[in-house]
Amino acid sequence: MDYLCRTKVTKMIYTLVISLIIIACAILLLGIRVFFVKGGKFPNLHIDGNKALRKKGIHCAKSQDLAARKAGRNV
Repeated sequence: MDYLCRTKVTKMIYTLVISLIIIACAILLLGIRVFFVKGGKFPNLHIDGNKALRKKGIHCAKSQDLAARKAGRNV
């Protein structure tokens, strides 16, 4: 019985270590630009960060709602 318990614990620890390694690799790969480029930061994926959409006058719903409320229109 003791052998079976140790085997299960060993398998659990092995699975936990493998999971942590996979998660660490994913974080490292997602943050290559942040970690290894001087002054690096994550790219701005917000709609207002896109120059082409700004030129077309397209903004996110949150920004448009705020602008409409400031203008006094009921939305």
